[in-house]
Amino acid sequence: MADKYWFNTETHEVEEGRQSDWTKLMGPYATREEATHALEKARKRNQDWDAQDEEQS
Repeated sequence: MADKYWFNTETHEVEEGRQSDWTKLMGPYATREEATHALEKARKRNQDWDAQDEEQS
């Protein structure tokens, strides 16, 4: 897994290879760029899911 990238939700830093406890990480991602945008992508997905829930109610 050293060739993968992880986003640390505590430090907001990208890690090359899993260096921190898994409870603080999002990933793995294939590129540093993907890992950099992990939080942004998760927020967007949550907003989309919330909108879908509202439409179905």
